[in-house]
Amino acid sequence: MSAKSLYSEAEHLEQKLQNACFETRLALQPSVTKVIDRMRQEGMHVPSRLRHLDAALWEDAIEAQFDNMPV
Repeated sequence: MSAKSLYSEAEHLEQKLQNACFETRLALQPSVTKVIDRMRQEGMHVPSRLRHLDAALWEDAIEAQFDNMPV
């Protein structure tokens, strides 16, 4: 996949995530991580905004795992 298409895919995911509900954020988290992984494999620069977005989505996913735990 070309650098241009990876950046385009990342931007598309960012747009989908703007004002998205929690469930949508959880559903799109694996896609964001995959795009970033592919960018790194290709030796591309991963913008900091994407790294921060990925970290925030991971936090959401981890927190969601604990929402249903009995106390």
